[in-house]
Amino acid sequence: MSLDLAFVRSQFPALADGFAYFDNAGGSLVLRNVAERISEYLLTTSVQTGASYEHSQRATSRLMEARAKIARLLGAERREEIVLGPSTTVLAQFLSRAMEGRLKPGDEIVVTNFDHESNIGPWRSLEKRGIVIKEWSIDPESYEIDLDELDRLMNERTRLVAVTHASNILGTINPIKEIAHRVHERGAEIVVDAVAYAPHRAVNVSDLDVDYYIFSFYKTYGPHFAVMYGKYEKLLELDGLYHYFYGREKVPMKLEPGNTNYELAWGAAGIVDYIDSLGGGTGDRASIDRAFGKIAAHETLLGEKLLAYLRDRNDVRIIGRRDSATDRRVPTIAFKVDGRDSAEIVRSTEVDRIGIRFGDFHSRRLIEHLGLADGNGVVRVSMVHYNTPEEVDRLIGSLDRALA
Repeated sequence: MSLDLAFVRSQFPALADGFAYFDNAGGSLVLRNVAERISEYLLTTSVQTGASYEHSQRATSRLMEARAKIARLLGAERREEIVLGPSTTVLAQFLSRAMEGRLKPGDEIVVTNFDHESNIGPWRSLEKRGIVIKEWSIDPESYEIDLDELDRLMNERTRLVAVTHASNILGTINPIKEIAHRVHERGAEIVVDAVAYAPHRAVNVSDLDVDYYIFSFYKTYGPHFAVMYGKYEKLLELDGLYHYFYGREKVPMKLEPGNTNYELAWGAAGIVDYIDSLGGGTGDRASIDRAFGKIAAHETLLGEKLLAYLRDRNDVRIIGRRDSATDRRVPTIAFKVDGRDSAEIVRSTEVDRIGIRFGDFHSRRLIEHLGLADGNGVVRVSMVHYNTPEEVDRLIGSLDRALA
């Protein structure tokens, strides 16, 4: 079954202005029902949770319902495994702080040079406590990772591996299930940044067998808000970040200092309703899988249209996979044009009411490793399922004029 694109686009009011949004990896447009849920919550339920009176009980119930919906979206086994917070960056920092009590000088953490800095910086900051940081590098020619290299980096002192599910520049989908298996064989834990993956493919943390999994809703059709999944037994072991009387067993609240944002939690749960509607509205895991099957098929067509154009040009270097294989890449496509400044190319498309972007996208270590920092980094086109083939054609025409 194909994606009902007319229905999809009707759910995003911002699309009505005719602008072609191709900066979705920086932040997607927001669903109408998400905005309506936030507004309705603020106007009817904006009280503190946990009290005995009626309105507070409704607020408490809504927060629990939101956690349960988000847990279903992620394939988590229980709503207590859902930690909510302001952003992926903040939640990764919270997690690193909450792990400090379990780490000793000489313990090792593996980070990569192909992640967004959100999943590198918090772990590198632990070096000041005597934690040894090892770096897993990407091949600068093939843009591929070597799982055997990860094996060589790990040993009996490895406590954690931090890795991205999909690169926000390369678009490459990494084999997280296999990585998690190798990490667990060494007795370590894995934390995954899924910001660049979650808008495009179904997430099932139980199947992946990851320990922690983080992404931001503002890149997944919702508000500036984020979620961290953690296996329940792992969350119990973490240090609390809230008041001293929030015991180790009080999860997830001990990891949400100052309380989470109730209205954004209620709003973000509307994303699940939307995904469910795309998958047939049955309200089960199969509905989510069906929805993302449609999304992936449509996005693959969009990605291939642009990649085919870029492959045909002898002055363009695609940064990442050159094919659009659904199981290996998402439609986040970066490129460099010989002898041209990336900022100049991007700005030239703006007259055609097209939004793309240039830079390093907070994956500076990757851009520097690939030798792409000069000339304002790379040009990035990041598509999602509400984009259309006609919009891609508009972009290709605009690039043709810019590169003439």
